[in-house]
Amino acid sequence: MKTKRRRTTRRPGICRIDQDSTRTHGWFVRVGYYRRRDGTYRPRHTKFFGDVTNGGKRKALYAAEAFVAKLKVGVAKKVKRRRKSR
Repeated sequence: MKTKRRRTTRRPGICRIDQDSTRTHGWFVRVGYYRRRDGTYRPRHTKFFGDVTNGGKRKALYAAEAFVAKLKVGVAKKVKRRRKSR
C-alpha cells in the first residue's frame, strides 16, 4: 500500500528555514516588495518566526500567516484612505 504524500500549500511570502549548522528552524516572512533607487527590489516587511519561540513548527506557521494577514489588512485600509482623499 502506498503512503500518501501531503500536498504543500502555497503560502506567498512565507518560506521555511531549517539550517542545522546554526540551529535555525522557523518560518521567514517577506512581504511588500518595492523598488529602490539603485534599481534593485527589497521587501518592505521581513520577520522570522522561530519554532522554539512560538511553541512548535505549526504554531510558528500560524503566527507567520497571521502576520501576513495583518499586513494585508493594513495595506487595504491605506488604499481605501488614499482613494477617498482624491
